[in-house]
Amino acid sequence: MPNATHLPQVPPAAPAATFGQIDKSAARPAGPPPPDYAEIAQRPEFHELRSRLRRFVFPMSAAFLIWYLGYVVLAAYLPEFMSIRLIGEINIGLVMGVGQFATTILIIVLYLRYAARHVDPRVRALYLDVTGEDPR
Repeated sequence: MPNATHLPQVPPAAPAATFGQIDKSAARPAGPPPPDYAEIAQRPEFHELRSRLRRFVFPMSAAFLIWYLGYVVLAAYLPEFMSIRLIGEINIGLVMGVGQFATTILIIVLYLRYAARHVDPRVRALYLDVTGEDPR
């Protein structure tokens, strides 16, 4: 058994501040301050933007929920209606179930078009007005 004088020397432990070889602060580099969101929320442009978005989102959400709940209610309380065959083994319930997916995709496409035409340009204009730079 070797004695203690033959063991390799272990370097002293690094201070806690350099743990993992990190010697820099995690703080963000100095740059422009973030926009004043409280001030932006008070602007009439922001209120108009929110109301424009609500005019699409609320009616579309309500229509989809009514369509979805109608499907669930029909499936639960009128199974004989849902089982009416349309073509071969394809029945009303199956068509309505696939229609749920189709309408979800349709709503996504409509929202993307609506946002690109009516919401995004106003967001860009508001951002440019507040920060003075184009967000792109």
